[in-house]
Amino acid sequence: MIEIYDTTLRDGTQREGISLSGDDKIRVARRLDELGVAFIEGGWPGSNPKDADFFERARDIEWVTSLVAAFGSTCRVGNRPEDDANLKALLDARTPVCTVVGKTWTLHVTEVLRTSLDENLRIIEDSLAYLKAQGRRVIYDAEHFFDGYRADPAYSIETLKAAARGGAETLVLCDTNGGSLPWQIGEVVDVARKAVDHPLGIHCHNDSESAVANSLEAVRRGAVHVQGTINGYGERCGNANLCSVIAGLELKLDRRCLPEGGLRTLHDVSHFVAEVANLAPDEHLAYVGNSAFAHKGGIHVAAMRRSEDSYQHIDPTLVGNRMRVVVSELSGRGNLLSKAEEHGLAAGGGADVADVLNDIKALEARGFSFEAGEASVAVRLKRNEAGYTAPFDLIDFLVNVEHRSGRGLFAEAMVKVRMKGEVHHTAAEGDGPVDALYTALRKALIGRFPEIDELHLADYKVRILDPENGTGAITRVLIDMQRDGKRWSTVGASPNIIEASWMALVDSIEYGLTIAPAKGGPSV
Repeated sequence: MIEIYDTTLRDGTQREGISLSGDDKIRVARRLDELGVAFIEGGWPGSNPKDADFFERARDIEWVTSLVAAFGSTCRVGNRPEDDANLKALLDARTPVCTVVGKTWTLHVTEVLRTSLDENLRIIEDSLAYLKAQGRRVIYDAEHFFDGYRADPAYSIETLKAAARGGAETLVLCDTNGGSLPWQIGEVVDVARKAVDHPLGIHCHNDSESAVANSLEAVRRGAVHVQGTINGYGERCGNANLCSVIAGLELKLDRRCLPEGGLRTLHDVSHFVAEVANLAPDEHLAYVGNSAFAHKGGIHVAAMRRSEDSYQHIDPTLVGNRMRVVVSELSGRGNLLSKAEEHGLAAGGGADVADVLNDIKALEARGFSFEAGEASVAVRLKRNEAGYTAPFDLIDFLVNVEHRSGRGLFAEAMVKVRMKGEVHHTAAEGDGPVDALYTALRKALIGRFPEIDELHLADYKVRILDPENGTGAITRVLIDMQRDGKRWSTVGASPNIIEASWMALVDSIEYGLTIAPAKGGPSV
């Protein structure tokens, strides 16, 4: 069993742009405990009040699978451990585990600490021995170990031996600058294993885009403990992404690191942590990104329809993800057939898939993006089903935006639509032209379709595609609509923003009235 040591709450928060509140840290820690990591590093209790508060609150929580660890450094040069404020803060955190970082690189010993090599060995050994004597489990982080080994192999090994004498249960080799490559990591781990008969761990940063590979290589060479962060958050270029490390360990190296069922929650954990950190999820992350198993090219999708193994290295459900087919100008017939099946549409029968595909390709050339508006694809397939009648057809619309003395700016829209041979003519005001148009359309439809009250506009995005054309530029509009917790996206594009908005609105409402109820409204 490989120990997973999560440092999202400390190292991860050193990423530029991340600041977690005390409540945020508790929420993330609870989710990590549910995931099943062995250790949760809560922070550095001696560095700020927020981390000290976390440890105080954590003491009252019953952790099921994880041990909470407090992080700190060795005692100061010339100090005795029992007189050191940093070590006192570690003990005051009252965590079962203390993780202590010490200097391995001679450059740091002589130029940063400005002390002797022997004194550095003393403070490593004495600091760990003191914490151990106080009943704490101790993990030692050998900072800059790989740079230190390249500078002075013998001394870097001596620092590990000092930590082992002090009682560290695991010696963690840290690639702090993130500049090592997998074969370098492997060679040094081999040397360390032979020189120090003690459990080894690995802690990698991602400055050379190798942190995950380096972590897996260290395990392959005998490390039994891996440190990292969810989504690879961390200072500079980040830390080893535990989502990829965990999946790689269990699915590629056949090394267990989570309790049964934990792996299948990986996708949700990744997105949960991104949400709490107030960051947009990176949907192109391996294993857990929503694009990790998204297939766009027509040749790929055609092959996937015959065998899902043809363009996927694992079954995405193993990590809680899913396979998706994306429709665009690069699509083939298989993309549309897959999309029709996803929505329960009879594309293989009444619909002429070739006509829909040609229509999509032509519209993409005009500025549409059906990757971002998959419900618009489903609507076009629905319209081509034999015997299908749209719930409404546009006859006319009119939008006015006025500024009147005493009232200020306001918008008014008129909509005329035909439903089952009857013409309905309504008008409405709104905060802006699109809002007025949307409100007027809803008024026209609600008598025949009362369920339209269940549809809610969730998001409205505008993008200018060719700004060099000034006010004549093509505008792309994306609309997100939702019903009963399900959400779908539609797209429109035109040099006229009102027309682009109308296209997206019509698709979104038609999807909600005709397709979403059939399958509970799949989120697309």
